[in-house]
Parts: sequence; structure tokens; C-alpha cells
Amino acid sequence: MRNHHIISISIALASILSTSCESLDYNPSDQMSGTTFWQTEAHARQAAIGMYAAMKAPWCFGMEFTFDMCSDLADGTTPWADISRGTSFSSGSGGVQNHWQYLYELVHRSNTVIRNVAKMQISQQTIERVTGEAKFLRAMAYFRMLNCWGGVPYYDESFDINEQFTSLNAPRSSREEILQHIINDLNDAVALLPVKWDDADMGRATKGAAYALRGKVYLFNNQWQEAINDFEEIVYNRNNNYGYELHPDYNELFRLYNGRHSKEMIFSIQSIDGNTSGYALDIVSYFGNKSTMRLIASNCIVPSVTLADMYDNLDGTPFNWDDVFPGFNEGGADVRRKYLSVAINQGSTEITSTLECDTTKVMDAYRKRDPRLCLNIITPYSHYLGTDAGSNPMDKQFVLADPTQGGAPMEAMAFIRNSEGWNSYFWRKWIPTGNLDGYWGEYNRTPYEFPLIRLGDVLLMLAEAYNENNETDKAIVEVNKVRARVGMPGLNSGPKWLSVTDKEEMTARIRKERACELAGEGQRYWDLRRWGLLESSVKDARDIFGNLMYTRSYQTRHELWPIPLVELERNTNLVQNPGW
Repeated sequence: MRNHHIISISIALASILSTSCESLDYNPSDQMSGTTFWQTEAHARQAAIGMYAAMKAPWCFGMEFTFDMCSDLADGTTPWADISRGTSFSSGSGGVQNHWQYLYELVHRSNTVIRNVAKMQISQQTIERVTGEAKFLRAMAYFRMLNCWGGVPYYDESFDINEQFTSLNAPRSSREEILQHIINDLNDAVALLPVKWDDADMGRATKGAAYALRGKVYLFNNQWQEAINDFEEIVYNRNNNYGYELHPDYNELFRLYNGRHSKEMIFSIQSIDGNTSGYALDIVSYFGNKSTMRLIASNCIVPSVTLADMYDNLDGTPFNWDDVFPGFNEGGADVRRKYLSVAINQGSTEITSTLECDTTKVMDAYRKRDPRLCLNIITPYSHYLGTDAGSNPMDKQFVLADPTQGGAPMEAMAFIRNSEGWNSYFWRKWIPTGNLDGYWGEYNRTPYEFPLIRLGDVLLMLAEAYNENNETDKAIVEVNKVRARVGMPGLNSGPKWLSVTDKEEMTARIRKERACELAGEGQRYWDLRRWGLLESSVKDARDIFGNLMYTRSYQTRHELWPIPLVELERNTNLVQNPGW
């Protein structure tokens, strides 16, 4: 059974949950007072759902995909412009404050569940399982806070926010203390959570998810053998049959809707309905193009040129634009425009002249490479099934139009347009095609299951732990599983360009593989930080021709986020991070 997804919550159910970041009421006050709630098995389950609702709020983990814009894989305007550009990043940044606030909301809801469920007169099994869920989610929140800020104030279930809200003044615990609290919670979650849930409870955290998250925590802390132990448990079913498998179709994995699930998803946000009921993440508002559903999406985040150029040729050799068009790399914007641009008519309905552009050759430069490139990115002269102004399916094409030779793309007609005026790539990953045969009707409700932890990610983390533990041969096995799914040749499979001779070469391979495999899932930013590569990755955002879109900057203090200014004002025991 595929019971390892984050629980789906309908709008009707979510509406009874508090939206305040200060309150932990789960029902209207006249229905969920302390004397009427925390009484039955149903109450325990409803309280658990309240935690999941907090977890998948946009400023908690519901916009995880947007963190790619803080890395070298994507460029964008919102929601992390301050952080990604580095120019106005400060303790007053809205995203910094919101992420802190909503992560603590998840902590306090989890604490409330742990404290109250322990006293309920219900089955011990329910108490243990719900407690395991709460500790898993609390660990998840503190792990993110650890990665953002280092040590933070620690509140456990002994702190009742309803009674002690005015005394939220704990000083910062050390990084080591927070890390130990996270491990302790995940140890309990591993012990208490089931391997699977019944179908009626599909979506709740499982033992396998707890192992995966604990392994990730160990990996980020350079505890290689501990990470290996946890990842091997679920990859090789050491003590239980967890049932995780790589989804056979990479493209389909990111288009699961209307009740479809995948055994690859270990812990995911499961969306329901793309119209006016149910629950669905707002991905299109950030990743969609102007031809995606009603012309509303504004292309806030786009794939970077760096990402597109990472993907190797189909035979595994590195891609180089100079091999396609000699002199392309150093030729500048005018040379690149000559090779890549066409002319379109003023009505934006047809290509009137290919000028000096061989469009077939340009398309081949993309489609004769790692298949994940064209599955993740809409590339020049390829097609995309968008919609017209009436939300009816309509074929669109991405052209690089030379504005001096004709018209400009208009999304209501035949060609895709970028709302920022950038000559950038577009996301194909996560973007619905047409209107999904009528299933999808609201641009801000993308009805796809979104992974927070999936098996492909775990295999690459296991490979990294093996390699760092001087077991490079084992690392190659795990990486090749991921490459084989999309038809890419395995490392050490014959040709010299696929050979891996030492640990350092394997490190580079793993890091590149993670970028190509996990693009659009928000993992790259956290990877670059833990690898110590954030500074070297910060480069100005440029378009396909090499023109500047906007500048980025880096300062040493960016390695840790600033404590939000409003929190420093509320809690005078807090000490700001260095440099802020």
C-alpha cells in the first residue's frame, strides 16, 4: 500500500483549523475547549491533522520548490528576492520573519499534541503513533531552523503557549543542543511510527520517513556511517519491507494528480483537486509561464542558464555550446542571438523568418542530451500545451524572437512570453499541460503531489555518505540507479568520460547529479550551504544570450540567516548572528 505521503486536507477540514501563528486552537472555541476536546480517537486524529496543516502552509514547507531561486539553478523575483540577490537581505526581510514564525507555529502545534495526547483515555497505539508524528514534525521544523539560523530558542511540550505566550523569551540553544533534540525526536519517531498506515490514514508520517529524515540530519552533520545505516534501512529493507521504489517514469513522477501516487514518495505534500475544493499547492504562480492558465502566472522563478548547461549529452560526455556553434561561449550576446533568434509577425502567430538560426540544430542541442533537461525545462523552439485566454488547451511554442526583425511573443497567441521581459528558459516540471482534461481550473491550485523526501533523493544522499566514508564503489551503484531511470549511461560503464577514479571525482559527479535530478524541488540551496559552495555559486543572473537580468552579491554573513528583527524586539534574550 502506498501509505507514506503527507496527509491530504480538504478545504472544508482546513477551514476549522486556526490560521493564526499565535494560537493552537483546532476547532472553533465553542467546539474545542479543553473540556470538550482531547477526549476521543477522532480528536487525536484531528489534532494530528492540525500539525500537517501548519507544516504545509506556504511559509512553512508549502513553498519548498521556491528555494531553488536562492541557488544557481533558478532566477526569480519572489518570494526570496532579498536572500537570492543578497543586496537587501536583512533581519527585516519578510521571508526571514515569515519562515521563522511559521516554523515555530509547527513546533507549538506539535508540542500541544504531544502534551495532550499523552493524557487521553484512548488506545496506547493511537497515543504512540500520534506522538511519533508530532515528534517527526517537530524535528523537521527544528532541522530547518538549524540550517537557517544555527542555534535557536528551544521549546518542547513542557511549554504551553496558550498559558505562557507572554514568556516566549528563551535564549538561543547551541547548535549542538538543537541537533541533539532533533535526533532524540527522530529516535522516538522511528520507534513509534508504523511502517504503513491503513488506506483511510494514507499520508501520515511513517517509520521510513523518520529513518530518511534522520539519515539526512546525520548527512548534514557529516556523520557518514550513521547516515548510511539509516538510508540502507529503507533502501535495502533491512528490518521491514518499506516498499519504496523509483517511479519508472521521471516525467510522470511530477504529474501525479486525482488520487494517483508513487512508491517513490517517502514524505510528500499530496494535493487534491485543481479547482475550487480540496487542497493543492500554489506552484504555477511561481513556476508557470504567461501561457499557463488564464494568463495570470507571472513567471516569478525561471530555470537558470547554469542549470540548462549542466545536463550532459546522451552518451554522458559533457555538453559544450562551442561544439554546436563554434565561438558561441566567448562570442557575446550578438553572436548568440545570431545563432538562436528568429523573427515572428506582429500578431505573434507565426515565425516569419528563421534569419540565421537553424532551429532544428538548436532543438537538437537540447533534446540530444540527458532527458531530464527537456522534462524539467521548456527549451527554445519546443512546444508546450498551455491555454488560451478562456482556459482552453492551446499549443504554444517557445521562440527567441529578435525584436529588431519583427514582433514580440504574446501569450494569448502562439508564443510563450516572460512577464519580466527576460530571454530566459521556462519550467516544464510541475507545470500542468492544458487544463488536465478539465481537472485543473485554478492557476494557484497546482494539483500535483510534491515530495519533501523521495527515494531518488535518498539514493543520492546514500551515495554521498558512501563516498565520504571511502566506499566509492558502493556510491557508484546508487548513482547509477538514478541515471538508469532516465536512460543515462552508468558511471564506470566503459567509456573513459564515464570513469570515476577517486573520491574527489565522485564528489563532483554526485553534486552534479543532485542538481540535474532534483531541479525544481528546492534542495540545491541547502546543498550548496552545507558543502561550503554558496559563495562560489553566487553569480549574476544572465539570460540565454548572456545579457544581465539582475545582480547577485555575497557576504560571509549570508551563510546564516539573521534573526528576524521583530523577534529580537520581542525577546531581549536573543543574540543576533554574526555580521547582522
